[in-house]
Amino acid sequence: MRVFLFLWENFFINQSHKSMSNFTNDLPRNTILGVQFLFVAFGATVLVPLLVGINPSIALFSAGVGTLIFHLITRGMVPVFLGSSFAFIAPIVEATRLFGFAGTLSGIIAVGLVYVIMSAVVKWRGIVFIEKIFPSVVVGPVIMVIGLSLASVGVDMAGTDWLLAVVSLLTAIVVVVYTRGLIKLIPIFCGIAVGYILALIMGKIDYSLINEASWIAFPEFVKPEWHWGAIIYMIPVAVAPLIEHVGDMYAIGAVAEKNFVRKPGLHRTMLGDGIATAFAGLVGSVPNTTYSEVTGAISLTKVTNPLVLRIAAITAIVFSLIGKVSGVLKSIPQGVLGGIMLLLFGMIAP
Repeated sequence: MRVFLFLWENFFINQSHKSMSNFTNDLPRNTILGVQFLFVAFGATVLVPLLVGINPSIALFSAGVGTLIFHLITRGMVPVFLGSSFAFIAPIVEATRLFGFAGTLSGIIAVGLVYVIMSAVVKWRGIVFIEKIFPSVVVGPVIMVIGLSLASVGVDMAGTDWLLAVVSLLTAIVVVVYTRGLIKLIPIFCGIAVGYILALIMGKIDYSLINEASWIAFPEFVKPEWHWGAIIYMIPVAVAPLIEHVGDMYAIGAVAEKNFVRKPGLHRTMLGDGIATAFAGLVGSVPNTTYSEVTGAISLTKVTNPLVLRIAAITAIVFSLIGKVSGVLKSIPQGVLGGIMLLLFGMIAP
């Protein structure tokens, strides 16, 4: 009981000096804000598992738990939400073909352990050492290869229904280019939503996936299998997200007007990201990464309280237990997903 009270007071109450009464008074507002931040990250978080062929509920679960793990390791200081990483879409698809999904999970766990090792290196030698190991001339081509590898997968999926693909793609582009405010931060969600509505009108939704889903259902956990081939295949992919993590920490620090690279320290944030990714691999999910969309939403709303992001994480876990949510997500037509995949290709490759 004492351990529970310690975690509640020092973790969920944001390690602040607020009284319990003030926290209770702020809870309704913070809950609404937390759900809003999940809404920003939702489309991208569920898109990755849909594209690699696993149940999206497990990604929501691992994103929620992973975010809480991150906040625990970083002492609840950093307003971050961890969602599914786009960088691993193509590698997971190919690794699953070569080694099976259970084998691929061992590679995902290894990626998380790479983060853990690099966090120790940062603690020992500092960030300058990492920049020397992974200069832009190395990271740039890696990111380009990841983007280019998405192209063929996206074209194949879009080819199942080019009308849905084009409408979804154009919607996302319009949102990115012509909108402002919170809506500008959710182009993937908007593209999927408009494509799904069009599919409904055209009668191209498989309602059986929704009707057969239970209201309450646990995520479909998958036990990883040790496979050296998958581990060796997946580890190099960790380079790009690793550098992205560093950039995200500087970005969120600038938004919150705090130096998170110094306190709680880049080694802690990298460790939190790594443990969260390893956890995702252990339960059968996709790797996690810090979400720049959420950073944008924080900049827009000026809400920098990490507690709000923990509420978003808890909400993600709750959503992962609602079977109907998973049923709706799995009923999204391949054409819609293909259109969004082409958007990702265009965003990553340049």
